[in-house]
Amino acid sequence: MKKTLDQKLHSRKIKKPNFIYPILGYVWKLLFYKKYNVTPIFKTDIKKVKEPYILLSSHASRLDYMFTAIPLLPKRFNFVAGYNEFFRSHLAGVFKLLRVIPKKNFTADIYTIKEVSRVIKKGGNIILYPEGMSSISGANQPVAVGTGKFIKHFKLPVYYSVIKGGYLTSPKYDLTERYGKVEVVYDIMFTKEEIEKLSPTEIEDIINEKLYHDDYAWNKQVKNEFKIKGDISNNLHHLLYYCPKCKSEFTMKGENNKIYCTKCGNGANITNTYEMIPFDETCVIPTTQTEWFNLERKLAEIEIENKDFKLTEKVKLGMLPKDKLLKDQKTSIIVGEGTITLDHTGLTYNGTCNNEAFSFHLNTNEVPTYGMCTDLSRFYTFYKGEFMEFYPENETVEKWFLCTESLHRYHNGKWRNFKFEKK
Repeated sequence: MKKTLDQKLHSRKIKKPNFIYPILGYVWKLLFYKKYNVTPIFKTDIKKVKEPYILLSSHASRLDYMFTAIPLLPKRFNFVAGYNEFFRSHLAGVFKLLRVIPKKNFTADIYTIKEVSRVIKKGGNIILYPEGMSSISGANQPVAVGTGKFIKHFKLPVYYSVIKGGYLTSPKYDLTERYGKVEVVYDIMFTKEEIEKLSPTEIEDIINEKLYHDDYAWNKQVKNEFKIKGDISNNLHHLLYYCPKCKSEFTMKGENNKIYCTKCGNGANITNTYEMIPFDETCVIPTTQTEWFNLERKLAEIEIENKDFKLTEKVKLGMLPKDKLLKDQKTSIIVGEGTITLDHTGLTYNGTCNNEAFSFHLNTNEVPTYGMCTDLSRFYTFYKGEFMEFYPENETVEKWFLCTESLHRYHNGKWRNFKFEKK
């Protein structure tokens, strides 16, 4: 019987990268490093470290594999990447050549642990983005639950990198790249002896604080200019959907280098340093886009305190193919349609799948947040190990994220918010 794509993927026994890794790395360096204006900053010269180690990195954008690994050439790494990305034709071949290890995000994955162990036993190095998904807002989210246990299990020294300017180069709300300045700062995070003394929770707390970075706050100080062939504010309303002046939701619009409310006219011009300049003195505009996003989070936290809270949206349902890779940069194939509902019991889908009635439910502990493959047009979760992607009828994705995360924490879920005070 012919194996499915999933079976083929999970039958791989991952080895350390071979000679192809540095060849591709140096080609990408020639093609892209000057284009993105990348500058590595070594607080610890990890290029000289000879023993195997784990490199943890902040996850700023879709381009982080280049930003993080190329400055460390000729050293080779096995990356850990989202399981679903291995089903996309433009990535599958490269991932196989580079011996990337798949991981189902925000859910336990024994296969990942086995393959990381296999590489480490052979003296390999691992690059991991512990947030599990590139930044939505321009700043970090807390690392995935279990990161501390993962680090303690392997007992290797841990180094880290913080990517500055990566989100502004390739933001989540728009697929059009911008060219300005990227800095990648490297340092040591834990020695083997320090890991031995720390609890998993303490390890996660330290990782969260060390990796934290806010691109908008950073660039407000350094004022790097970003060039774009198009509109710097295109689709920004997918992220900033709330009007701070008239307090309406989903009335914001990002276009023509502006973000504005279609209801009350509140808005700002956006410069090529991402600074927001209010139209006039009557406008109510947060200092940065991240602060605007954080305001939306606070409002979501207040909203879900109502015991009758409910969020509903019509969606198309996408799943991964069984035997053919996705083409044209698609992230799933549409297999049904229905309605998703979020309330204090969790997330429910009611609708169809492959022309049959289908429904499922995940409680608030089972869905701490969602994954997002490309931009703010869709999001995914896993149900019984199966990838489920939702394509909403309306531009509401960010509110689903914020309310889902708030409900998870309200009901004492394990994925908590940052404990430190963000600068």
